[in-house]
Amino acid sequence: MKLDLKIQPLSTWLKPATENRPLVIAGPCSAETEDQLIATAHLLAKTGKISALRAGIWKPRTRPGEFEGIGSIGLKWLNRAKEETGLPTAVEVATARHVEEALASGVDILWVGARSTANPFTVQEIADALRGVDIPVMVKNPVNPDLSLWIGALERINNAGIQKIAAIHRGFSSYEKSAFRNEPMWELAIQLKTICPELPIINDPSHICGNRELIPYISQKAFDMDMQGVMIESHLDPSVAWTDAKQQLTPSALSDLIDHLTLRHVEPQNAALSDKLAELRNKIDQLDDQIIQKISERMAVVEKIGEHKRDNDVTILQVNRWDEIMHKRTAFAKALKLDLNFTAKLLELMHSESIRKQTEIMNNKPVAEEK
Repeated sequence: MKLDLKIQPLSTWLKPATENRPLVIAGPCSAETEDQLIATAHLLAKTGKISALRAGIWKPRTRPGEFEGIGSIGLKWLNRAKEETGLPTAVEVATARHVEEALASGVDILWVGARSTANPFTVQEIADALRGVDIPVMVKNPVNPDLSLWIGALERINNAGIQKIAAIHRGFSSYEKSAFRNEPMWELAIQLKTICPELPIINDPSHICGNRELIPYISQKAFDMDMQGVMIESHLDPSVAWTDAKQQLTPSALSDLIDHLTLRHVEPQNAALSDKLAELRNKIDQLDDQIIQKISERMAVVEKIGEHKRDNDVTILQVNRWDEIMHKRTAFAKALKLDLNFTAKLLELMHSESIRKQTEIMNNKPVAEEK
């Protein structure tokens, strides 16, 4: 599958603040007061490392009664911040009215939030309000790990004529508790990049981490995964922030983080390394061919097992046998220094396919034996 979007390069609408620096969008989670926003903007601009100023004006909250953003007056504050610092501005929009007000105010970049991305009706309303407008729009992944919803939102915005478009990877909700506020699930961002290589992806370490201590790790990982930039929340004094205090950095801490990021090249920069990588990739290709061949042979045996079970009225699922496979194979994998989670997932995937094949065989019992 390939995603056919009409996209203008990221460099046509947003660039790193200086050469050989990462692209960083930063600013407070919420615009709280005019003084807070302007002071934070000046400190960020002073670092010389920020590409754009972000701030939440309208804040969709889970429950009523919580701070839901300062509202439209925040757009005037953003304008003042832009005039005084020269930083382009970015805000989240969740309704057609938000779009209209942001455009009228001269906001430079819009983004669609995770809750909005999850609702195609909302995304279409935003897309309709954007029709005929030339403004960059970034689309966050939906709250839940649904790649189709993410793709659908990007398509709706692009179909409205928006070609300055990017995705924001902000992690996904999960029932499993971990160190992260939202699980990165890098594989979904990789899938998106694979089906649409020209689509810029910006990482949002603040919402993935929910904890400022983890932000440097996720930021570096994002660039290691060939993402084009990061959006990090920064507040004049995070300890008194009205929203998401734990995931915001001071401008000074953010500046230090940026200094310690390593930017990597997509391809090797010298011929010797290219030759060595080509040699190693050739070995990978050969091993992959062997692995696929062995899996095919394994599935041929599975089919014979399915036929014997069918002909002798034996159940497809045999829990004791599955437990035995998991125990033996994971022990073997551990001895070979393979990651146990990877091994378990691989075995579960093959077991699922084995069950599918045997079910298919059971459902195609020869007519002569049904009499």
